[in-house]
Amino acid sequence: MKTKKLINAGADAVDEMLQGVLAAHPDHLYAVDGMPRAIVARNGPREGKVGLVIGGGSGHEPTFLGYVGKGLADAAAIGNVFASPPPDPIVACAKAVDGGTGVLFMYGNYAGDVMNFDMAAEILAMDDIEVRTVLTTDDVASAPADQIGKRRGVAGNVFIFKAAGAACDLMYSFNDVERVARRANARTYTMGVALSPCSLPQTLRPNFEIGDGEMEIGMGIHGEPGVARGPLKTADEVTDDLMDRILLEMNAGRGDRVAVLVNSLGSTPLMELYIMMRRVKSRLDDAGLVIHTSLVGNYCTSLEMAGASVSIMHLDEELQQLVDHPCDCAMFHR
Repeated sequence: MKTKKLINAGADAVDEMLQGVLAAHPDHLYAVDGMPRAIVARNGPREGKVGLVIGGGSGHEPTFLGYVGKGLADAAAIGNVFASPPPDPIVACAKAVDGGTGVLFMYGNYAGDVMNFDMAAEILAMDDIEVRTVLTTDDVASAPADQIGKRRGVAGNVFIFKAAGAACDLMYSFNDVERVARRANARTYTMGVALSPCSLPQTLRPNFEIGDGEMEIGMGIHGEPGVARGPLKTADEVTDDLMDRILLEMNAGRGDRVAVLVNSLGSTPLMELYIMMRRVKSRLDDAGLVIHTSLVGNYCTSLEMAGASVSIMHLDEELQQLVDHPCDCAMFHR
């Protein structure tokens, strides 16, 4: 049975979405001439500032283009649904935001993204634009703790990009921006749960199967297999499953401060997210951890997938200041 979507043609969905985004946010965003998949901040790039380019597949909105703006990312390269952008828009983004002090690439750890962003970096090197890369790897479920380099980047991107973008905006050196980005990534942990699949605009078919009374802990944002499938549990039980794994890895001390994101994967409503947030706070209180800031809503989605994720950034003094730093993006303000 085909799903229902408010689209015209599946093949046109991404480009028509981008046209709508630019129509809605002309004060924040523009597309590079002749390169509609290269979205740039109007007020972000400037001379002497390290440029921050993020990017990845469509279908995760507001990730990635929603976080382009002053104080956060300078540009985003946009791919097809659940597919990496090719090198050309990545190169166009980097050239548009290059302030003469280097460009940092940040994106989730997926094979296609790694290949295409690395190709773009090689092209840019021929024009004497220095590029460095920090992969996001916050998905606790996607690989064991001794193989963190194999983990995927998911909703924790929001906090990781935020810290790196603030460092860029504060005119940190390239070395310090890279240091902040790596530290932010290393101190961010995400676990998710899926309740029902999504469907791609081109197929209108579910991208995986799951029983009516089932859930899957740790499923990826493209439908990658999780770590456990079983009967649907209560909100508190599910949240405990997620928090158990996060707290085990964080190894935080009582009195430490954290940033919290309770994120919808697409169709899970705010009512359910706030029920989960209630339990997250209870678990953090029990652990003696202090919530410095929290976000609840759609921040990194998977089209219309039902489910949610919890991300925790283990703050230190510098990361706390960077998370608090003002930003003004099309879909996110601080």
